[in-house]
Amino acid sequence: MKKLYAVIGDPIAHSMSPLMHNDLFQYYNLDAHYQPLFVKKENLKEAIVGLKAIGVSGFNVTIPHKTEIIPFLDEVDPLAEQIGAVNTVVNQNGRFVGFNTDGLGFIAGLTSLVPEIQAQNVLLIGAGGAARAIFYTLAKNGIQTLDICNRTVQKATELILDCPYKLNSNALSIKDAENQLQQYDIIIQTTNIGMSPFLEQIPISLERLRSGSIVSDIIYNPLETQLLKAAKEKDAVIQNGIDMFVNQGAIAFQYWTGIMPDVKRMKQNVLDQLGGKVC
Repeated sequence: MKKLYAVIGDPIAHSMSPLMHNDLFQYYNLDAHYQPLFVKKENLKEAIVGLKAIGVSGFNVTIPHKTEIIPFLDEVDPLAEQIGAVNTVVNQNGRFVGFNTDGLGFIAGLTSLVPEIQAQNVLLIGAGGAARAIFYTLAKNGIQTLDICNRTVQKATELILDCPYKLNSNALSIKDAENQLQQYDIIIQTTNIGMSPFLEQIPISLERLRSGSIVSDIIYNPLETQLLKAAKEKDAVIQNGIDMFVNQGAIAFQYWTGIMPDVKRMKQNVLDQLGGKVC
């Protein structure tokens, strides 16, 4: 009997997860299908009941349901519970168990550039949901120095105070971060500045960026944001959000099937759709 997997969200038509996962099911000769499902916020509870009723084997969760879904699950992984968001659900013998693979996916992509990230000085730009997942996962994996800058410093402060893991972290204004940018080895951009409709904007000035530092932007459409273009002009190593996207998907696929898939294949499939290529 064919197994069913899905992704729920609003909007959902833009998602490239079906392309990525259905290719993997075919590649690994698995009798399964991955379906995008449009679910409005007010219908979330009924959607989860329906997914359980039809025996869906697992599903991804995207905006705006990552936090709101938690009360409707049977169990939540400790890291996902601490982050306060779920993006992957596994059907374990009829029980829906929630996980968060966003931070893990980001780290997998980043360590392909910097195998030893624990000793690096890192600046995180933004304090929203994606920033929270990345911050908590980096903290859990032993990173020592991780500052956050945000337009609202109080929100960055709250994120730091909420984190259950010990680390050296300061909440900064954008201006303060710009003034001391040269001290960071890695800059991670987690806001929506750089994607439509903010394509021409940049979240932070890179005037003081140190040559050879790494600038990672979790946006993958466009493949090269204005921030990454500016970083490249400063002789920085740049990384877009493709690596995070495919790695979080690979971890979800492993949770569902027990198979760690070919990430390079996944990356090329997504890049083919976006008109790029594997670097």
